[in-house]
Amino acid sequence: MGEMVNIKELNERIQLESSFVDIIGMEMNKVIIGQKHLVESLLVGLLSNGHILLEGVPGLAKTLAIKTLADSIEAKFNRIQFTPDLLPADLIGTLIYSQKKETFEVRKGPIFSNFILADEINRSPAKVQSALLEAMQERQVTIGDQTFKLDNPFLVLATQNPIEQEGTYPLPEAQVDRFMLKVKITYPKKDEEKLIMRQNLLSEFPTARPVVTTADIAKAREVVKQVYMDEKIERYILDIIFATRYPKEYNLERLESMINYGGSPRASISLALASKAYAFIKRRGYVIPEDVRAVCGDVLRHRIGLTYEAEAENLTSDDLISEILNTVEVP
Repeated sequence: MGEMVNIKELNERIQLESSFVDIIGMEMNKVIIGQKHLVESLLVGLLSNGHILLEGVPGLAKTLAIKTLADSIEAKFNRIQFTPDLLPADLIGTLIYSQKKETFEVRKGPIFSNFILADEINRSPAKVQSALLEAMQERQVTIGDQTFKLDNPFLVLATQNPIEQEGTYPLPEAQVDRFMLKVKITYPKKDEEKLIMRQNLLSEFPTARPVVTTADIAKAREVVKQVYMDEKIERYILDIIFATRYPKEYNLERLESMINYGGSPRASISLALASKAYAFIKRRGYVIPEDVRAVCGDVLRHRIGLTYEAEAENLTSDDLISEILNTVEVP
């Protein structure tokens, strides 16, 4: 019975603590029309301290969405356009010789910010990508012999364009795994596009106001960790991840020849964290199976390796995830 009372208290507390989610949502909706899933994914990443990889054709408001999120939080935002001639120093900074002081001084790069938009990350060579990925993983940067901690919160939103593969440097699987979520964005609906068109013809384009501080975000992240997750839900998450590794054990023999490799333990951690963040956004103090299912695609999409056989049958990792979710028993 004590457990029940605790959940009731926790639920009330989380309803109170998560009220700012609606305020951020309202600010973002002033600028971003539709794209509800994108806005929710950005909030899940922000609240669970994870980075996001966005994939979509040009012109779907990928850049605008993260800029609007940064505007609604009193935070520093930098956009870095990845190009083939970009160098790691252009990203993290470098040592500059000062003739006046006769010493080398550190000049920090654009990575020293709360929100980083790494635009078209697959346009830059491996050494630039790995400089960014080290900063994402370690949350620190080394310039010369000095190590600098990065700002908190620190969120990288990387975009890649799926249509042009000419002259790009695809991210290796091991590096893609460092992104907590990989979100695919599609075209808006017809009525949404009508509103987008009207909005862009106005004399003044709407902008978001800062409505929360970075301190509020830090506090919310602690609360997200306290969202209650029952052992049944933990088992459900593990079943989904293990079904990507050993499909035969879950009556998914067909997938045995389709999956090259399944989700790593990072996948289980990310799925649990993202489910808690999603429950928090829905202003609930406990995780339900629907939360797990809602974030499952974004968490696992880039963590399942497909075999040639799957590609020959035109199957995507999304198809396999749907099949797993339809087969694994829901608690």
